[in-house]
Amino acid sequence: EKPFRCGDCGKSFSQSSHLVQHLRIHSGEKPFACSDCGKSFRQSSSLAQHLRTHSGERPFRCNDCGKSFSQSSHLTLHLRSHTGEKLHCCRECGQSFSQSSNLTQH
Repeated sequence: EKPFRCGDCGKSFSQSSHLVQHLRIHSGEKPFACSDCGKSFRQSSSLAQHLRTHSGERPFRCNDCGKSFSQSSHLTLHLRSHTGEKLHCCRECGQSFSQSSNLTQH
């Protein structure tokens, strides 16, 4: 059930806090500002991620090789280099790639 509906676009949410976050897309509000550079964000999690660019913190570590990353999504991409997983397939020739950017470049 998604009782919280956006009056601007009609998208519905299961939690009121998710609607509040969504409404910032329409209003342009970015209430979370970086104290180092002033860049602002719609979500506190985006600010927390951004702060790692200043601190150099890399909390997401590969258990296979020890390489560390500032974002969990970067670790996820990296892990494919160990597993050989290739999720992005060319519709023209069938060649597969581990990253969408490599498929685009192909």
